[in-house]
Amino acid sequence: MKTDLIDLRAARTADCDALAGIHSEAWLGAYRGVLHGVELQKMVSRRSAGWWRGALARGVDIKILSIADVPAGYSTYGPCRLRETGMEGEIYELYLKPEYQGLGFGRTLFKNVRETLDSRSLKGLAVQVLSENHPARAFYKALGGRLAAKSWHRVGGKRLELSIYAWPQVKS
Repeated sequence: MKTDLIDLRAARTADCDALAGIHSEAWLGAYRGVLHGVELQKMVSRRSAGWWRGALARGVDIKILSIADVPAGYSTYGPCRLRETGMEGEIYELYLKPEYQGLGFGRTLFKNVRETLDSRSLKGLAVQVLSENHPARAFYKALGGRLAAKSWHRVGGKRLELSIYAWPQVKS
């Protein structure tokens, strides 16, 4: 009998439909009103189960969070692509279905991914978030992230500001 409520593990091919669903629900919840409806729908539809199968085949690190055997969130992560931060690890995405937000599950997923990156000797951590996504910014600030830089991204003709948060390596 399984007694754990929370399961954190590497995503598998069998999780691709669930990953597409989590992505869709989280993005529609987070970015409706921030991104134009048509552009948002296009971006969501690109992340089908087939896209996730391809990501896994390419070796993308994806951790999935399940609550009572129900996929509730995921994170993608790896070496930092944001050179200006001086960090070596990066969380590329961390999303939960809306009904699981605000209950501590995001914090659990974040902590687990950070420990995974630390175990790979990737010093320091960076996360990039749309500046208009106020709940995500508050989440990363509450986890001790400091605003390290700003960047810009263009989506459907709209220039969007990105906030980059960093967690320097903990000195031993």
